[in-house]
Amino acid sequence: MSPIPSPVQVPAPGRKPVITRDDIVAAALKLVGPQRSVSSLSLREVAREAGIAPNSFYRHFHDMDELAVALIELAGRSLRDIIGSARSRARTDASVVRSSIEVFVAQLRSDDRLLHILLREGNVGSDAFKQAVERQLTFFEEELTLDLVRLARAERTGLYEPALTARAITRLVFAIAATAMDQPADQQAQLTEQLIQMVRMIVAGTQTLAAQSREDAQVAVR
Repeated sequence: MSPIPSPVQVPAPGRKPVITRDDIVAAALKLVGPQRSVSSLSLREVAREAGIAPNSFYRHFHDMDELAVALIELAGRSLRDIIGSARSRARTDASVVRSSIEVFVAQLRSDDRLLHILLREGNVGSDAFKQAVERQLTFFEEELTLDLVRLARAERTGLYEPALTARAITRLVFAIAATAMDQPADQQAQLTEQLIQMVRMIVAGTQTLAAQSREDAQVAVR
């Protein structure tokens, strides 16, 4: 007598038999946008978009805060890769500033949901969200510091307090971008040029301070 086959488990209509962490992240990304922050999403909304039962969410994330942090970290990595690539191709401090700002503003205007998350959650999210954004900004500052030092050495321009200079540039760009997300697209060129000039002013200031510091050191030696 042939054994009786086990019944096949059929997933509920609209639900996927197998789900990954990346699937849940992708589902959350579809729900957020310029007018919708991660902090406003509910677990049931994300589960419905991912095609899973709400309880299945907990196999991959402890709660919605953990999902939001994962989105912020993904946003930070993505943007650092894009801007880092633009900076690596630049040869002078002027071209580094322009290429980095142009790429950043282009991403802002491309309806890049990851960038919107990074800009928005630092202001309206929970403490966990804000801490995650702060970590990403720190990563940006560390990478920018290395690039500023590299260029200063190559051009022999000097650099006063590289880490503080990188922090000033990073905080300026992100603060202005956060307020510019909802501006009309025809203002993109003006925003780009204004940011470029502001960052160049910071760079010129740090070079001037470096030169002054060297002069003061030489006077002290005499």
